Amino acid sequence: METINHTHEHTHTHSHPNYHPPNQIKRGWFNNLLNPLRRVVDGIEVKNNRIAHLICQTIPCCCPFERQFKLFGRSIDIPPLCKLNPLYDEFVGLRFRALSYLADVCAEDVTKYIC
Repeated sequence: METINHTHEHTHTHSHPNYHPPNQIKRGWFNNLLNPLRRVVDGIEVKNNRIAHLICQTIPCCCPFERQFKLFGRSIDIPPLCKLNPLYDEFVGLRFRALSYLADVCAEDVTKYIC
């Protein structure tokens, strides 16, 4: 049986162990107005367990707006409106970083924050 050798080098250029690459900057005049805010949200480093808990409690794990109801015998679906939020991806990334911090660094059980 052959042995497996680790032959490639890791060339990380970041200094923080929980580094994540920022989301791709979106194009268009409206998105250009929001890109600085996107960079701010992407740049938030989670370094405190109280802040991480607050982020996980504040940002929901699934879209709370998706609904299905019946009206006069007809089923009406309201699609998830979260994707209409122009900062949705950045907030989901922030929540993930907070969950990762709690699980990896603080060794806490995060199952209460997962849907």
